[in-house]
Amino acid sequence: MSNENKKNAVAALCGLLFALGLGLGGMTNPLKVQAFLDVLGKWDPSLMFVMGGGIAVGFWTFRAAKRRAHPFLGGDFGWPNATRIDARLVVGAAIFGVGWGLTGYCPGPALVALGAGRIGAAVAVSSMVLGMLATRAGTRRRSRAA
Repeated sequence: MSNENKKNAVAALCGLLFALGLGLGGMTNPLKVQAFLDVLGKWDPSLMFVMGGGIAVGFWTFRAAKRRAHPFLGGDFGWPNATRIDARLVVGAAIFGVGWGLTGYCPGPALVALGAGRIGAAVAVSSMVLGMLATRAGTRRRSRAA
């Protein structure tokens, strides 16, 4: 098996495991997510444990990866260069949060729910794609003007 095929197999396995975790954790149910965000109403704190588990795994995984020069299957980690908190980051985070709160979907669970044939997920994913395309067009326009 070539190294590229190994990378694809590991990526597919990780994606499947992630999708399974999102589904079992209730993250693909927009009503459950909205109940988690409704801190002044009928708050459902159960998703805090799902997020906490993800943060814990991510914390230790990134910590171990930072000690390595390269990933196990070669290539580069692709760590981000930008570390500044700027207006673009804050506005993007705010738009993400509003979209998540209104639809009950963030990108990963939306894709899992889309695979399950949910119409709401199709609307959410379509909106995310349109937002990404609009951002790309705006970024190109600004870079041409500069």
